[in-house]
Amino acid sequence: MEFADLIKTPKLDGVFLHDPLQANATVEGTLCITGHHLLLSARQENSQELWLLHKNIDSVEKKPSMGQNIVLGGTITLKCKDLRIISLEIKYAKEFFNVAASLEALSAIQNPELDYPFFYRPMYSILEDGYTMFRPELEFAKLINGVGAMGGISSPNVANIAICLPSTSCVSVGATAGSSNSIVGIPHPLQNGFALDAAAALTVGGTTMILPSCEWRLTNINKDFSVCPTYGATLIVPKAITDEQVALSATFRDGGRFPMLSYRHVNGATLMRSSQPLSIQGIKRCRADEAILNLVLGRSKKGFIVDTWGKGKSNTETDLHYSQWKKVNRSIGNVSSPASILDSYAKLIEACNDIGCSTDKWLSRLENSGWMSLVLNSLNASCVVAQCLDQEGSPVLVHGAKGLDSTLIVTSLVQIILNPDCRTVRGFSLQALIEREWIQAGHPFASRHRYACYTPHQTRNKNSGATFVLFLDCIYQLFTQFPCSFEFSTQLLILLFEHSYFSQYGTFLCDSEKERHDLKIHTRTTSLWSYLNRPDVLQTLLNPLYEPNANVIWPSVAPISLELWGELYLRWVVDQRSLISNMAQIQELVTREKELRTQVLRLRKQALELSQEVSTLMNHHAESA
Repeated sequence: MEFADLIKTPKLDGVFLHDPLQANATVEGTLCITGHHLLLSARQENSQELWLLHKNIDSVEKKPSMGQNIVLGGTITLKCKDLRIISLEIKYAKEFFNVAASLEALSAIQNPELDYPFFYRPMYSILEDGYTMFRPELEFAKLINGVGAMGGISSPNVANIAICLPSTSCVSVGATAGSSNSIVGIPHPLQNGFALDAAAALTVGGTTMILPSCEWRLTNINKDFSVCPTYGATLIVPKAITDEQVALSATFRDGGRFPMLSYRHVNGATLMRSSQPLSIQGIKRCRADEAILNLVLGRSKKGFIVDTWGKGKSNTETDLHYSQWKKVNRSIGNVSSPASILDSYAKLIEACNDIGCSTDKWLSRLENSGWMSLVLNSLNASCVVAQCLDQEGSPVLVHGAKGLDSTLIVTSLVQIILNPDCRTVRGFSLQALIEREWIQAGHPFASRHRYACYTPHQTRNKNSGATFVLFLDCIYQLFTQFPCSFEFSTQLLILLFEHSYFSQYGTFLCDSEKERHDLKIHTRTTSLWSYLNRPDVLQTLLNPLYEPNANVIWPSVAPISLELWGELYLRWVVDQRSLISNMAQIQELVTREKELRTQVLRLRKQALELSQEVSTLMNHHAESA
């Protein structure tokens, strides 16, 4: 298929673009349709222009203009996945239908190899390859050994860790040959059964530290993705568990998602994630699965299995065979499928876009959407798990249905609550968390984000969802309660929201690591992380109020503590210029404060030097007298 076959009118003059934020701000310009973009320009300086990826279009609505029962033209309304609503007014009937048909066809292309990331070539030099920054073996090593921005090693140094091989070369991220930042004495990370229990030496800036030993190993049993199609090729398992036991445990779990290490707390308590046990007649237990969880228990007398799916909906582990594990139900909400989360999200956006209703009615619609309840329940479940790890010191297994949605929300939020490194932008950071807990963990971004909130309910398929949006909203709630504990600003969350739906980068493409491997995503596209970690870009995403906080942040889960994420949901409805202006003022004040602090330190030093000179002169004077 050629893009030209779908573009019936590639260029059209005299098209009117209507801005919903400004009733009188209408732009007349030339409309151009390419294989991936819709462009509209008035070809005048300081005039509004439109650059829209077809992948961003969620719904195309046509409203013909009639005259004497003849179509004279019409208005095409584009409802976008970034929540914009754009109106294009076209004068002539033929062009009206041609443009609408082209946009419908181009926005509905399902072949991922025709998506823009496969055609995009960055105009800047790649300083860091985002696809190698968070390789599983490196992330697992940092996870087990507690290496992070708050763990005594700063974020930039952690990003330059290299696992050196005993033989010839090393597997590195951001480290060059001869670099002073390296891990030595570790076997080849891709070797099957590679154990993370050797006393590895971490050299940072010339200082060598011994990393603690552990009882985990890497395995490539899933190298052909046959054990679990949604897990990656390189996995971490307890060292005492054989590959045969791993395979048996996978057959006991929905989709083969056997218990996997998600996080290791500073007190040694481990957080695991999996799918629920399969409901197969005649099979009520799996000794291999029990062995994995029993090994995770270690010296703990009990562990917790937290089910996020809902009481009576899931198949949980039996008390008889998992006697040391206490079952806890913390349902995210009354959701029978990921599509139900999208339904709630759609109702939320519908309420946000209704600017004509009264305050009472608007608040009622907001409550009836159920979205804020999903946010509240997600935070509540995460706090329960975090308490088990931090205060009880007990291991926790989190699962819910297939383990692809609510499970990942909880395990990710737990790490943000407990681990200050996940609140930073570099190293063992939010980027690493999303890469490890969402992308490498098999969240099906392509299926979930194929449709967004504007596609009619009856048109969406059952695999559509808004789970990742819910996760980002939960981070926003944590940010509002602890605004000084996050190194990044909410602008990073909005960027992640947008790029998860439509992007020139390949990071969020496909449903699993297997699909990304088959399409060679890592070599044929550019990583979003390569762009975000450019110094000039990263600087714009930093929180000016950030003060490093090594403590656990315990959020309030009272309904009154939550607030609507207006910066995202209302940004095309309510003018955001005042917010932008306020943030700029805050940045100026913080910058000025830093300058004054520097000046104070300099003046204090000068005062001390003058005081010493005066003392010396007085001593000389006293001696001469």
